[in-house]
Amino acid sequence: MSKKGIMVCGHGSRDKDAEREFGRVAAGLKKRFPDMPVEYGFLEFSAPNIHMGLNKLVEQGVEQIYAVPGMLFAATHAKNDIPSVLTTFQEKQNSVQVEYGSELGLHQAMIDAFQARIYESLGLDPENPPENLYDTLLVVVGRGTSDTHANAEAAKLTRIVNENMGFGWADTVYSGVTYPSVGVGLEKLLKLGYKRVVIAPYFLFTGRLIKRIYGYVDKVAAENPGVEFIKAPYLNDHDKVIDAFEIRVREIMDGLQGPETLMSSFQRRLAAGEVDVHHHHAEYTEGDHDHDHDHDHSHSHSHSHSHEHGHSHGVYRHIGHPLGPRTMIGENICCCFMSQFPQSVLDEEADKVKENCAETALAHR
Repeated sequence: MSKKGIMVCGHGSRDKDAEREFGRVAAGLKKRFPDMPVEYGFLEFSAPNIHMGLNKLVEQGVEQIYAVPGMLFAATHAKNDIPSVLTTFQEKQNSVQVEYGSELGLHQAMIDAFQARIYESLGLDPENPPENLYDTLLVVVGRGTSDTHANAEAAKLTRIVNENMGFGWADTVYSGVTYPSVGVGLEKLLKLGYKRVVIAPYFLFTGRLIKRIYGYVDKVAAENPGVEFIKAPYLNDHDKVIDAFEIRVREIMDGLQGPETLMSSFQRRLAAGEVDVHHHHAEYTEGDHDHDHDHDHSHSHSHSHSHEHGHSHGVYRHIGHPLGPRTMIGENICCCFMSQFPQSVLDEEADKVKENCAETALAHR
């Protein structure tokens, strides 16, 4: 019988705290599978990368690897980038079988963890919640991507949590390339008149995006002293999150994934020439994990492409939306999104661009 192991695949962050938090999730999963090696790795920014984690499993004699994406929704990273890493690895390791699981998504365990974090922020017991929270506005913060369906899942989550917990009103804002952005979304929602607002980021770990979110909350709170703003903690290694990871692993082990998995979808689209992989770490080579994110590269899957900035999330056709990320230019909170704008938007926002400084931006400190 072949030796089995588990690989948890993350995105990676420039924030070292995020790396440590991801490691705690892997440690929590190890407790659920004490007889099986568990490793983790990242697409970019962080070490170990995914190839390094996979190699560690092979060094321990693992021949069958259950890989799961440490992603909340199935956007570009889970659908393209991680499958590309795993496919390339398996091509080089003929004796190793790699099976790829599903994103965490809106599994009930994830919803339970999210609701628990919200209750905790209100000083309430998740096991003994109030009948309703009609006097409170809930603002769920999604990641925000160029993937329409991933954005829609965040909006769906908001509705589920609102119905479960009974808020007076609930809406969704986004920290990434889509709209409405956190600051402008909060400003518009305050017109509803609620005096208590919970901002709940549906994020696994800390990082620049969490700091961006909390930075905008602090900014809006300072401008509205008559309103109580409550920042719910992100998911982190909540027991229910570990439950969801365990469930995703067992789905692979027991053959319970759907008829088209993330991997089979990737392979189908790859064969049709529809795949565009955005992360150079997808083709990691030994000894090369310190990058300046400004280079050209080709993939063994015959879809060469070059990067202007190394951290692309696909072309989003509403990047210039008046309520989207352009509202963050010049706020000195975060500049990560600047390279995604077309020149026409930068020209229109020229005066604000001058005030944007990556060195002093809150989320970059």
